Parts: sequence; structure tokens; C-alpha cells
Amino acid sequence: MRHGSLFLRRVTRGSFVIVLAAGMSGVAPNPAGASAAGASAASASPGAAPVAARVPADSGAKIVSEKWVNASTVDLTVRTPAIGTAEMIRVLVPKGWSRRAKRTWPVVYAYQGGNDDYLSWVKGSQLAKLAARWDVLVVMPSGGKNGGSANWWNYGKGGTPKWETFHTTEVLQLLERNYRAGVRRAALGVSSGGQGAVAYAARHPGMFKYAVSFSGILHLTKPGIPPILMIQGIPFGFDPFRVWGVPGVDEKNWKAHDPYELAGRLRGTGLYISSGTTGLPGPYDKPLETPIRQNVLGALGEFLVGATTVDFVARLKQLGIPATTHIYGNGWHNWKYWQPELDRAWPLMMRALGAKRV
Repeated sequence: MRHGSLFLRRVTRGSFVIVLAAGMSGVAPNPAGASAAGASAASASPGAAPVAARVPADSGAKIVSEKWVNASTVDLTVRTPAIGTAEMIRVLVPKGWSRRAKRTWPVVYAYQGGNDDYLSWVKGSQLAKLAARWDVLVVMPSGGKNGGSANWWNYGKGGTPKWETFHTTEVLQLLERNYRAGVRRAALGVSSGGQGAVAYAARHPGMFKYAVSFSGILHLTKPGIPPILMIQGIPFGFDPFRVWGVPGVDEKNWKAHDPYELAGRLRGTGLYISSGTTGLPGPYDKPLETPIRQNVLGALGEFLVGATTVDFVARLKQLGIPATTHIYGNGWHNWKYWQPELDRAWPLMMRALGAKRV
């Protein structure tokens, strides 16, 4: 996992490691000759305009490169004060989309998992194929190496990186001001991105009509979880206390980002929550064909996130907040399980957004 849930480190695509002491993909070439960072050549998209003409976010975040991979896929490079670096966003546009259109489109904001990048959803799942069948924009922003669903605590001093500001303010403003993104929004996340999707929906009531978590840590302050999240930073020279603070000492800040503690603020938001729980191999796992290390660590990862998911679902029931849930028991922490979950969750998101098939 990455960002919100830090204790899993990816070793192969779809396989994660529990770190007990606890790259951004290249942009596809633009066949239409879209501008590079800082250039002002027109893109090949409908309603093309120079990148220099893009409207910035209130913070000064701006699009410095727009590269069209194909007619429905564009990669944006954004210079963001919230992070202090250039970050990537992949956008899938629907059939008939135009930046000059008078209408706007509903949007799915899809957040990456741990130690991954903004392309993880299109590499790991059928998201692009699903999106192509619906009149909806899909936005996949970068999420950083660790703690990518929070504005870092930094021992109470604040400052960069501010991932929550990037995701919930800068990205939204840039897409709404330049790519006809509307205000009917859904948040979709896998692993630590799932924690981020639900936390964002709770911390910003009304921002998202629907929130989805596949195998996300949904009870950050559950006994035993904070130490695992903290220990992971030691072997990598990463100070984990900078994200939410010191467990027990900065408890208020931890709880302020914990979906379990924030559950009451999700009333009125549609929810889809899924996870395995047992750590045992499921129908998509092949233990005899997988290295023992990956078997053990992938299983342990899903066991831990599953325990937090069960807590979160119980809390929703206690509060009388409806949610679609699929706690499937056996199965490890990988895309083989998240793909069928996406098939189940997608039509529910589309219904909540009022999106139509194309």
C-alpha cells in the first residue's frame, strides 16, 4: 500500500509486502505532437488550445504539459505548490467530449495504491474498457510514495506534501476549469487509495456522491495498526511520523483521517466496500506457482486490511448508514480480486452519478 495505508510494499505488480521494519511511469509519446512542459503548441484534442492558455488552480497549480496518448486518453503534467514537484494525471474522456462543450461530464476520481503510480488503474484493471462504455470522465492523479491521502502533519508544522489539497482542490479545479469536469463526482480507490477515497468523502461531505474502497485500511487507529504503519519507514529512511504524527501523542490528527472515526460524516454518500479477511488463498491465487515469500506477505496484507474493513462496516451498521459491501473472506491483496470488484461497483457508481451508456 501507499499513502493512507503504509505498511505494504509492492514487490511485483499486484503483490504487496508487509514491511516489518515497516517511479513514475514514463508518459506515452504523443502522436499528435502535443506540447511538452512549458511549451505552448496546441494539442490534438477536440477544441485544442495552447497549454499556456489552461486556467490554473487557485493555489497557482497549473498544467505544464498535455500529451494525448490516443483520442480518449490524455496525460497531464501539473506543477503543484501543494506537493512542491511536478505530478502526473491521466484522464480518460468519453465519446463526444470536447473542451469547448457547453455541458460538463460526471467524473470518477481513481486513486492509486501503494508504491505504485498514476497508471496503475489502467495497467491493473479493466477501468479503461468500462469507462469507454459510459458518458463519464475518469481522472487518475499521482499519489506519491507514502502518505498520499493526507496533508502531512510534519510534527504540527504542516507544509508539503499536501496530497489531500492536491487531490481534492487542485486536481478538481484544474479538471473543472479546463476539461469540462462536472460536480457529480465519485471517489474510487484500491489499497491505500481506498482509504483515501473514503477519507476524502468523509472529510469533504458532499464532494463525492459515491465512494469505493477495495482492500483499504478503513480503521487507521485500530489497536496494532499504527505501529505497523510507523515501523515501515525505518529501513527506507522515511520518517513515518511526518504523515499523521506520533500515535497516541497526535491522536487527534490520526482520528481526523481515520474512516472509522469519520463514518458518521458519510451519511448521504453512496458506498461500496470490499475486502478479503482470512489471509487464505482464494479462487484467483496459485500458492504452488507463487514464491513462498509473496504468498505469506500478500496473505498477511489482506488479513490486516480485512480486519480494519470489518470494523468499518460494523461501524456503518451501528450508525445506520447504508453501504454495499462484499467481505469475501479468502483471497490475497492483488488486482485479481479488485477486477471483479470493479465490475460490481462500477454500475452503482454510474447510477449515483446519473451517467449514461454511450
